[in-house]
Amino acid sequence: MPYKPIEINRQNHIIMGVNFDSVDNFEADVNALGTVMFEGFDPTPKSIEIIRDYLSDKINLVQLAKEKAYA
Repeated sequence: MPYKPIEINRQNHIIMGVNFDSVDNFEADVNALGTVMFEGFDPTPKSIEIIRDYLSDKINLVQLAKEKAYA
């Protein structure tokens, strides 16, 4: 699978059009995405939103699984 760059705006804390309120959550998401993309994960704006919400405790692990952020 070829490398597919994603849109990341570090100045405004935006990944693929998804805003992050927390710099720590933004950095954690960017770092995690870099790792899992090498394993074949193809992020979408929806998956970024779900992961952001999980990192900011807006949803729990069960809700994360139901949202299927990995799909």
